[in-house]
Amino acid sequence: MRHGRVVGLQDIAAGVTLSVVLSVTAYAISYRYGAPAMLMGLLLGLSCHFLSESDQFTRGLVWASGPCLRFGVALLGLRLSLDEVAILGWPAVAAVCAAVLMTLVFGVLWSRVLGCERDLGLLTGGAVGICGASAAMAISAALPESETKQRHTLFTVIGVTTFSTAAMVFYPIVGDFLMFTSSEMGFFIGATIHDVAQVVGAGYSVSPETGDLATFVKLLRVAMLVPIVMAIAFLSRMSVRSPDQVDEQSSPAYFPVFLLGFLALFLLNNTVSLPVPLTQGVSQLATGLLLLAVTALGVRTSLREVASIGWRPIVLLAGESLFLAAAITSLLLLNVV
Repeated sequence: MRHGRVVGLQDIAAGVTLSVVLSVTAYAISYRYGAPAMLMGLLLGLSCHFLSESDQFTRGLVWASGPCLRFGVALLGLRLSLDEVAILGWPAVAAVCAAVLMTLVFGVLWSRVLGCERDLGLLTGGAVGICGASAAMAISAALPESETKQRHTLFTVIGVTTFSTAAMVFYPIVGDFLMFTSSEMGFFIGATIHDVAQVVGAGYSVSPETGDLATFVKLLRVAMLVPIVMAIAFLSRMSVRSPDQVDEQSSPAYFPVFLLGFLALFLLNNTVSLPVPLTQGVSQLATGLLLLAVTALGVRTSLREVASIGWRPIVLLAGESLFLAAAITSLLLLNVV
């Protein structure tokens, strides 16, 4: 028994070590050249896909892209503070929440129009509306297993990271063209750009005030992750309740307990005064774990499979991004927020 346990740990260690090395390399490239770390991790992982064919790495890669991912998502709860909600104002908070929900619904409807699977619409809509690659990974963890799940997840992560990087460059230009004030620009950037890192990059490139507001608005969208993923998990379980449908391959494997961890840390952060170094350290750990998970997912997935997904998902993702940007722009121009 003990020998088997040691062998298992050795198998996991090999795959995790590979993921860590690639993740550290991705972070170094990101730090040196300013490229998105998530995207670099994915590309490095995809380039090492041939290693996933070896049984030596398989279990570790699965562990890095599974439990590590869920733990990282749970740690994101320490990033949110209720004190900042009052500063922004409840109408603006309601507008952000409504925009997230509308984007998710639009993603499902738009996927039907394009002839894509509903789950792909949920993945891309959630990634665009909530927090990019992190949301895609969390939603994927709550969806039932399927033959296309891994491929759709990887495409969503790559696609939303690419769109987010483009938005980081062009959205401040759009806001300047529309003559947004500093606060309006912060709200626009925080409510539309997909990933947290790109929101920070775009916001602080305008001004410190814009960056602060954009970051907080973005974290409001991150807060929507818990109820949305829990709802998706519940609906997914209900959809396979038929005795003819329930089996090991089609039913969700578990209740997303990691979301309860997210909620617990969120409540802890807003009821107990935690040391700033602690919260900053946990936030960095969460980012590192998500990078590790995305990199491991890249190693596990064949680029040929991703390429075979076709043009429709690209149009799906572009449509969702434009829908969210148009909705937030309309609210600002009409002085609703």
